Amino acid sequence: MNNETTTLTSLKEAMKRVDHKLQALEAQFKELDFTKDNLTQKFEHHSKTLASQAAQDEMWTAVLALKFTSMELNILYSYVIEVLICLHTRVLEKLPDLVTGLPTLASVLRRKVKNKRIRVVWESVLEECGLQEGDVTALCTFFIAHGNKAEHYAAKVRQMYIRDVTFMITNMVKNQALQDGLLRAVQIIEKGRAVRTPKEQKSTPKELIPSVKN
Repeated sequence: MNNETTTLTSLKEAMKRVDHKLQALEAQFKELDFTKDNLTQKFEHHSKTLASQAAQDEMWTAVLALKFTSMELNILYSYVIEVLICLHTRVLEKLPDLVTGLPTLASVLRRKVKNKRIRVVWESVLEECGLQEGDVTALCTFFIAHGNKAEHYAAKVRQMYIRDVTFMITNMVKNQALQDGLLRAVQIIEKGRAVRTPKEQKSTPKELIPSVKN
């Protein structure tokens, strides 16, 4: 009996030691999992940042490499500026109490990051227009790159110079994101989905250049 009791006691103590080791190992594994998840999140964030930066660099390269004539650039600029004005106008119509606080499209883009109300309105306006954030990025990049030297052509003037602007874009613009953005801008204006043209604004397109850039 004494031997059996001693054996049982030793067995229980051994099981306790094993149990403690298992608990310690479990704690270590949890810590390792936490570290792994943390590193994975950081890596994914870093990868997204690099991918975003690469996409931005590619966009700028594509915009600056466009081989359009001055007249063709003016026509594309006209569509771009009318869409940007339309977006700003629609946001202000939905947020009349924030008109003075959102004097430019750039102010809308900045404040929507931290202001949920502005962000919700902005997203609804994009959806109404059939645009995505990538399209706006492409249009703004084009505007910043060429807006300071481009001129706005009215619809009748645009049609006199180029009958098929869609073909011109698909044939000349190789960057897919930039091509998509420009094509959607043309679609919005040609289908009359823009609420107002520049003639109906208090400011002319040229006067609105710093509004979008600053």
